[in-house]
Amino acid sequence: MTSTAIANVIKILASLPETVQDQVVEHLREYLADLQDELEWDSLFKQKQPQLVTTARRAKQEIAEGQAEQLGYDQS
Repeated sequence: MTSTAIANVIKILASLPETVQDQVVEHLREYLADLQDELEWDSLFKQKQPQLVTTARRAKQEIAEGQAEQLGYDQS
């Protein structure tokens, strides 16, 4: 966020009653925590994507060769 954007957010917050400011800040904290979780998930997924592709190809090959067993939802 640019300095101008931060200044605009501060102006908007400053114009609100203090109780509403507290609510907005709490909402922003939750939103930013969720956003950080998503960014971490995306990063982990990108790191593991080659392994996932390899595993998917191996599974597809095993299915084609008749080496795979179908599992039902109640099986583990």
